[in-house]
Amino acid sequence: MSMHYLQPLFALIAGILILVMPKMLHYIVAVYLIVYALIGFGLLR
Repeated sequence: MSMHYLQPLFALIAGILILVMPKMLHYIVAVYLIVYALIGFGLLR
């Protein structure tokens, strides 16, 4: 399974976590953006 298919899964998990724990919004968004960037640079496959 490639990371291309995991990106929507990461987005879904992040969205659910934001709904469940809104105070964690900054951390969830930061982790999501870091993972997205690593995937974009090809550092995660």
